[in-house]
Amino acid sequence: MAVDLFSPIHLGSISLKNRIAMAPLTRNRAGEGNVPQDINVTYYAQRASAGVIITEATPISDMGHGYPATPGIHSGAQIAGWKKVTDAVHAKGGKIILQLWHVGRISHPSLLPENALPVAPSAIKPAGQAFTYQGLTDFVQPRALALDELPAIVADYVQATKNALAAGFDGVEVHGANGYLLDQFLRDSTNKRTDNYGGSIENRARLLLEVVKAVADVASADRVGVRISPLNQFNDISDSAPQVLFNYVAKELSHLDIAYLHVVEGSMVEGAAIDFDFLALRKQFKGAYIANLNYDKATGNAAIAEGRADVIAYGKAYIANPDLVERFAQNAPLNAADQSTFYGGGEKGYIDYPAL
Repeated sequence: MAVDLFSPIHLGSISLKNRIAMAPLTRNRAGEGNVPQDINVTYYAQRASAGVIITEATPISDMGHGYPATPGIHSGAQIAGWKKVTDAVHAKGGKIILQLWHVGRISHPSLLPENALPVAPSAIKPAGQAFTYQGLTDFVQPRALALDELPAIVADYVQATKNALAAGFDGVEVHGANGYLLDQFLRDSTNKRTDNYGGSIENRARLLLEVVKAVADVASADRVGVRISPLNQFNDISDSAPQVLFNYVAKELSHLDIAYLHVVEGSMVEGAAIDFDFLALRKQFKGAYIANLNYDKATGNAAIAEGRADVIAYGKAYIANPDLVERFAQNAPLNAADQSTFYGGGEKGYIDYPAL
């Protein structure tokens, strides 16, 4: 029988009713204390027909935040808020995975405890501006993490994983993409360290692999995924040899027996070069492969049928179409997304898109 977007699959031990994933989407609508609130419960529950929902990126600690009103997973109130979300999704027969996030240098003192400097592998200021409660503000030069601080970063991921399980999530995804902390360690434009976490590809991948192994020890590897973005130049990041680097990362993650690898297949920066063999990357990893970026129904079905991906993650389409699965099934037209309501605000452009 032909395999397509509507075929069931297992991501490790997580059974999916279809291969349509909701991609992680930052929406900046958490309540006070970065706690998930009632409109967040409604938003995720509306989209529970997805094979799996991967939540918006969720900071693992006070120091992991880099944007206003992003829900965390490091306080009791946040755990309780997320529990309402998971209960609502599960009540509708859905599956939901929490994405674990530390933004590293892509933050601003105004968003951090006691106006602390953002942390990074190396003290290199990113080009661009931080999105703060006061509006757009130039990034600052971050502070390079000391060697003896790295175990505490790993410990924060471990605690966040325990918190996610307490909140009822089906699994966790380690965010190693899009120019945030773990990606900053991976890539040679942002990592200029001379210790065991810098220089060679093996050293630059060390922190990501330590985090994933520690998270897998808590959640069990078959409930853990990792997101990477080999070509994405978002947040002023790049690498001189992305194919070699990310083939190595995929191979090493495969040795850890994690459930899936979630790959952003391109760049969110317009005009960026797209010279990369994603099939070669996929061959390095024996678990499930989730492909993401600019797929529609036809290209998603083709990628699955040809074995280039096991699951397709949809982003903008899910913002505007809570019933994306049903629309795909009926070949119904899709609602257009209103970009002006993507980040921040209330119900408008969040939970008011019509279903069929």
